[in-house]
Amino acid sequence: MLNSLSGRFLILTAIFVMLAEILIFVPSIARFREDYLLTRLERSQIASLVLLADEEVTPDLQEELLRNAEVFNVVLLRDDARQLILSSPVPEPVAQTFDLRDAPAITLIRDAMMRLVTPDRQIIRVIGEPVRMGGMLIEITLDSSGLRAAMIDYGLRILWLSLVISIFTAVLLFLAVRVTLVKPIKRVVAAMQTYAAAPEDVRRVLRPTARVKELREAEETLQSLQTQLTGALKQKEHLAQLGGAVAKVNHDLRNILTSAQLFTDRIETSEDPTVKRLAPKLINALTRAVHLCEATLAYGKAEEPGPVFARLYLADVVADVIDSERLAAGDADVSFAEDVPGDLVVLADAEQLYRIIGNLVRNARQAIVNSGRPGEISVMADEDAAEWMIRVADTGPGLPRRAREHLFKPFQGGTTKGGSGLGLTIAAELVRGHGGTLILERSDATGTAFCITLPKGNFGATS
Repeated sequence: MLNSLSGRFLILTAIFVMLAEILIFVPSIARFREDYLLTRLERSQIASLVLLADEEVTPDLQEELLRNAEVFNVVLLRDDARQLILSSPVPEPVAQTFDLRDAPAITLIRDAMMRLVTPDRQIIRVIGEPVRMGGMLIEITLDSSGLRAAMIDYGLRILWLSLVISIFTAVLLFLAVRVTLVKPIKRVVAAMQTYAAAPEDVRRVLRPTARVKELREAEETLQSLQTQLTGALKQKEHLAQLGGAVAKVNHDLRNILTSAQLFTDRIETSEDPTVKRLAPKLINALTRAVHLCEATLAYGKAEEPGPVFARLYLADVVADVIDSERLAAGDADVSFAEDVPGDLVVLADAEQLYRIIGNLVRNARQAIVNSGRPGEISVMADEDAAEWMIRVADTGPGLPRRAREHLFKPFQGGTTKGGSGLGLTIAAELVRGHGGTLILERSDATGTAFCITLPKGNFGATS
């Protein structure tokens, strides 16, 4: 109970209410002391009026008047003369004198606290102003023990009242906190526990119902996280199923492509100039397809083989990519441009570099064709002392907003309608395998540009 949020809130509320009551108690007890002394002054003035009206007052009557006023003597200042109106023996010397005329609040509070904490009996003198023009000054002498007893009694009554108020207030706040905070928090915790038992079940995703703004925001954030996690788990399941399907077709597809390679050997003997020119490209394409099939199963298991580094002319790889995409473009109004120095040698895996550049160029071609407008795709390369830079740019319509938000995420960052987004995911992973980076430099209505950066750190390690 005490370790719960509502229990601690209950205790803190009671403590704070008591502190507030203490702040109220101090000026209240000072006010009570002042009223007590003023009452004694008024009673003393009334008793003195009896003596002034009849000078033949007996000693017994004087004693009774002083006893009713609870004072030892009364002095009035009238017509600039001090008059001892009523008097009786004072048991002890006067210890303190208090002047209530225009006394500041801090002085009244200080005197009250001192009287409250001093248990010793004291004879005190009190000076005040008479009421109803009863003179210029009235002065009385009294025993302060009665004052202290009255103050303690008053303080205890305030204490009990404060205790009741604090408990009542704390209980109300306790109930309010349970209804407005604790129960909604417990509901969120229960929803999290239910969701954790079966995160794939979309029915267990939390539905925000809180009316408190902060709790509502927490529930909406949790709902978003649960929705994303459920989607990620489903995506993981789809990838696992895809891996199983790839495993089934990989063997047969590789055999079919191998057979196609055998047929191309006979095509090479053709005397047709066009066939002679295109046959090597067909053979290279089939070879890449066979290698890709062999690597597909490993990729489906998240075991993409590492790159086999070798020195190669970048212009040759780019030329193969451009030739393949130019054939794929067909009659579409897409032009290609290359700005790659012929003597630029890079250290990379030839097959993987082809896939990297090919995926970027293919995405650009598909975006331009789908837009229905003419466009150009350019591949540029440069180098400095530390790295090689390869830029693939186009004049297409730019990436959709969803693609920019989920760039390089499979099944989320597709750049074309119906696309899976795997092309950019594969390209980014292969670039990372080379120790480089693939970034989106720009994407707007004027086109899109990606930059591949490959480090030169391993250039001297391979011959």
